[in-house]
Amino acid sequence: MTNTTLKLLAQQLQLSISTVSRALKDHPDIAASTKAKVHALAQSMDYEPNAYAIQLRTQNSRILGVIVPAISNLFYDSFISAVEEESRKHDYALMIMQSSNQAENELNNLKIFRQNRVSGVFACLSSHPENLEVYHKMNEREIPVVFFDIVPKDNRFTKVRMADERCAIIAAEKVIQRNGKKVLALFGDPGLSISQKRKNAFQNFMETYAPKMHVTYLNASSSKEAEDLIQKQYSKTQKFDTVFCMTDEILIGVMKAVQALQIKVPSELGIITISNGFIPNLYHPKISYVETSGFELGKLAFVQMMANIKGGKTQTELTVDAKYIEGGSL
Repeated sequence: MTNTTLKLLAQQLQLSISTVSRALKDHPDIAASTKAKVHALAQSMDYEPNAYAIQLRTQNSRILGVIVPAISNLFYDSFISAVEEESRKHDYALMIMQSSNQAENELNNLKIFRQNRVSGVFACLSSHPENLEVYHKMNEREIPVVFFDIVPKDNRFTKVRMADERCAIIAAEKVIQRNGKKVLALFGDPGLSISQKRKNAFQNFMETYAPKMHVTYLNASSSKEAEDLIQKQYSKTQKFDTVFCMTDEILIGVMKAVQALQIKVPSELGIITISNGFIPNLYHPKISYVETSGFELGKLAFVQMMANIKGGKTQTELTVDAKYIEGGSL
């Protein structure tokens, strides 16, 4: 089947290619009757503009790149959903890549974005980014970058994230209210800024307002590590009564171990997590959690991206606030 081109439309209407092109763009110099004929024929012949040619001419693909550590993560899934929804409203499309928390993958993804002349990039840093120079170069090429969730310390970038310190403080408040004796606090990869922020805030609050409460701080980079830690740490001689999980991923591992050990929640063990909200509701009783909305973060990130694309060059760090959702696990 032959693709409908401007040349073919022009031949059918016995007009010049430039006249047809301007008519399709509703140029004021073209008569209304001519525009109507051109649009009617274009619609009947399923004419579509050559996106690649437009991209080369305008240097604007109207494609936005998104890098996430894992597409399967429900937090990032809801972030992508929000960005896609807003992109559609503004006539943009998304190109979504995952880094699998590998710096090499992250750099390769950025290369693909550059090759496709994306209009902007939403980036969540991998666990151990090699450097930020490649992102500075993208900004120099007028490809704005908005970092989200896991963001760099460099204040020359636009950053949007959850109020990580506030999330941890709310969780610490609830742990203190439970009035337990021994607390296990599980955090993610210690190399990530998000883990550091949440741990520092949680620990400072506990030491300030519950200095006599015994708290053990450990890190788990995966659900399996969290599961193994509970299996190892929970014993009759050294039994903790409260667990704080920094993420859904850690919570999943903790709950596997809790179910395997047949620990009663909340009478024997209280559990609280920071979550997007889906995973805590899969258990009985429902897990109490501090809500972090990936959807709201996506909405905020898109607003910042549009400001950058329009020339605002925002260099700020904005946060989405958190709130406590009562379950039955504390």
